[in-house]
Amino acid sequence: MMKSDSFNDLPELLASIHGPDDVKAISSSKLPQLAQEIRDVLISRLAVTGGHLGPNLGVVELSIALHRVFHSPTDKFTFDVSHQGYVHKMLTGRAKDIHTIRTYQGLNGFLLRSESEHDCYGAGHAGTAVSAALGMASARDLREEDSHVVAVAGDAAFTCGPTLEALNNIAETTKKFIVVLNDNEWSIDKNVGALAKHFNSLQTHPTYSSVRATAADFVEKLAGSGARKLAHKVERGAKNLILPNVLFEKFGLRYFGPIDGHDVELLTSTFQYLKEQDEPVILHIITEKGKGYKPALDNPGKFHGLGAYKIDDGSTQKATSPTYSEIFGRTLTDFAKEDKAITAITAAMPGGTKLDIFKEELPTHYFDVGIAEEHAALFACGHATQGLKPFLAIYSTFMQRAYDMIIHDIALQKLPVRLCMDRAGLSGDDGPTHHGLFDIGYLRHIPDLIHMQPKDEDEFVDMLWTMANYNEGPSAIRYPRGAGTGATPKAKPQKLTIGEAEVLSEGQDVCLIGLGHLFEMAEETKQQLEAQGYSVTLINPRWIKPLDATTILRYAQQAKVVCTFEDHVLMNGFGASIIELLHDNQLNRPVERIGWPDAFIEHGKVPKLREIHGLTTEEAVRKITAHL
Repeated sequence: MMKSDSFNDLPELLASIHGPDDVKAISSSKLPQLAQEIRDVLISRLAVTGGHLGPNLGVVELSIALHRVFHSPTDKFTFDVSHQGYVHKMLTGRAKDIHTIRTYQGLNGFLLRSESEHDCYGAGHAGTAVSAALGMASARDLREEDSHVVAVAGDAAFTCGPTLEALNNIAETTKKFIVVLNDNEWSIDKNVGALAKHFNSLQTHPTYSSVRATAADFVEKLAGSGARKLAHKVERGAKNLILPNVLFEKFGLRYFGPIDGHDVELLTSTFQYLKEQDEPVILHIITEKGKGYKPALDNPGKFHGLGAYKIDDGSTQKATSPTYSEIFGRTLTDFAKEDKAITAITAAMPGGTKLDIFKEELPTHYFDVGIAEEHAALFACGHATQGLKPFLAIYSTFMQRAYDMIIHDIALQKLPVRLCMDRAGLSGDDGPTHHGLFDIGYLRHIPDLIHMQPKDEDEFVDMLWTMANYNEGPSAIRYPRGAGTGATPKAKPQKLTIGEAEVLSEGQDVCLIGLGHLFEMAEETKQQLEAQGYSVTLINPRWIKPLDATTILRYAQQAKVVCTFEDHVLMNGFGASIIELLHDNQLNRPVERIGWPDAFIEHGKVPKLREIHGLTTEEAVRKITAHL
């Protein structure tokens, strides 16, 4: 059951909203009050749970207007990424539970089909909203229904391949379709690229304010024959003065805007007009990410998504030791200062990967391609063919999008592209769309690719140095979110021998193989087993591929049971590779595995989820001693 507060804990208007019909029942004069109440609740609740504060503060009026005009769940809303769906959740009867967001068994931080009938499409990655919405509109047409489908996508989503692919098909697929371009200049970080510059020019163009005023006049005169003339006048003005290349008209969408995305009456009247159009339309709105909260306005990148914070100044608790991401950014920057062949590439996440450090100090060797992981991988291939040493830093969950490029373009050509997968393993509060639990499975079967994971920060730097000096083909490294053990890297990194594991202790009863940051759990398991009188081998494998087959077979042969530890799904994971190794060498030993089940893991704090799913020292000891 989902945890909940009483409605009495919510402000007056927000407490009265049990669903979209209640939004429609509120008088227009009270909508600014409702918007303020929503912002106040978001700021206060997310200060405790953390979450995507900035994006949601920016879509308050938009969300209200959508539910004033349309009829969810009959009418469908898709939100690109859906991290800005908190307000939609609040307006569809979930305001009482907003304090549970991103907590175990609480509201998910993204839209989730299983959570509510009003969440027609779940998401967590960018570029899906327009394509999915178009599919829904097509299905509606096939069923001869009369509902509306609205896709809400930020300007960053228009740098994403699937969005552009969907735009190419809209005019040939349906006649009744609304796209909302929510233009705020940001995705996770500041938007980049030609389209981003184009959208930004609309906000800064001297004619913008006059066009917006004209749009307001247009809405006020919707009734009667004058409405259509003025609509065309506004459209022509926007095209001729601000959109000289008529970008969206080339895709067959009639363009409206730009208009103020924080004027709820203007948005409502505009949607009322657009829903009557028998042609695909795009409404361009201008919003502020973080509106209503100065710390979020001053630092949109930080407040895109963050942990708990102090309401008065937006400050957050600083980590006691550097995160893996910070070590990556600092280390790669230092390497690149000495080796001019090194380049750093990311896909719209310089802050998350901490390549903003690299960007600041070595801007000519830094490349952010926007939300375009496939292009990022191919771009890195181009660098590699010309003798450069590209490091491609993308979260594990987003690297999935470049899967074909990793096989077809990187590995098949043996190009020395270095894949750096941040957030590998459980990503806790963000839930199943962001857990990095599949990269071992989707990489370990690829020929000519080496894959590694460090047990601590010191070994992490050694591995990055090894990658910088490995030019025989592609390499990959996975590392977790947050800080590690606090191990201080050596003054001078060491180049590791590829495929050579580290043996920390030798024993006759049990062979423990602890991969990456779960090596600590393997160490704890060793201590508990030794306290019971068992003799234990402890191995830090370092290499997912190639495995140190000689070492693993030697110690597995002398042990009565083998146990592996990995922050990854067990299906086709690291432990599975150990089972294959023993089987292929006719070594009959029981293998117990500690890892995640064949399921999409829910959101919640990492320790809690590990306990629920058996990723604990106690469970490892129980499984192992059953064989002794």
